[in-house]
Amino acid sequence: MKLLRVGTAGAERPALLDAEGILRDLSGVVDDIDGTLLADDVTLARIRAAAESGRLPALDATGLRIGPPLGRIGKIVCIGLNYHDHAREIGAEPPAEPVVFLKAPDTVVGPNDTVLVPRGSAKTDWEVELAVVIGRTARYLESAEEALAHIAGYALAHDVSEREFQIERGGTWDKGKNCETFNPLGPWLVTKDEVADPQKLPMKLWVNGELKQDGSTAEQIFPVADVVRYVSRFMTLYPGDVINTGTPAGVAMGQPEPKPYLKAGDVVELEIDGLGRQRQELKSA
Repeated sequence: MKLLRVGTAGAERPALLDAEGILRDLSGVVDDIDGTLLADDVTLARIRAAAESGRLPALDATGLRIGPPLGRIGKIVCIGLNYHDHAREIGAEPPAEPVVFLKAPDTVVGPNDTVLVPRGSAKTDWEVELAVVIGRTARYLESAEEALAHIAGYALAHDVSEREFQIERGGTWDKGKNCETFNPLGPWLVTKDEVADPQKLPMKLWVNGELKQDGSTAEQIFPVADVVRYVSRFMTLYPGDVINTGTPAGVAMGQPEPKPYLKAGDVVELEIDGLGRQRQELKSA
């Protein structure tokens, strides 16, 4: 299933995109799409049955904002330097273990919402990423099979970063990762039954119509299952938590000087096969 949330920011209602591409209203079935729903197999089965029956009312998508596909996110765990080609482009050795950092849930915006370039920023960068959405409480997982069983689904994420804040201003990466609007998510939460293999997903990103990233999750150093298993050994993952699993080659930081960092007025578009497409215009904060 392709689950999403539509409407004005802070007042989104649950919806579903059916097999014919028609937007369907889920507000008569559930209050929201969040961790509580993802952990409830009975309600998910009701949604699936309603979708297959054709009983869900259609929504007019004209002018309708698409919000983040997940409400009340508990935490966002991010994996840095997780693609072989990305490590090569910046001249870094592949890490021996996943590089883990956190991103605040309040960085999340809709897939087509405005992204703000922070005040004083000269190095705002783009990163197309596969996001994993947790569906069952996970702690101390032992195997890849266990890890995959704890996943509810997948989404497209844009892990926007400010490289000077991240790398040159001291401390951890947090300052360059948690700026306002720095995690567009969606358009859909695609349940895992629709993703045959999370390690075979082509992903692309364009800036002002120019293709910048053209990669695949096949390039991941630590595959999805390994990432979930690894993270569960250091923190408990709850339904509705999100893991951003890293970005392939093609980011601004990896380009020759002068590096083409983002500025107000730029337009970024990105997609992952089967997970939808995003478009953001950048404006000054």
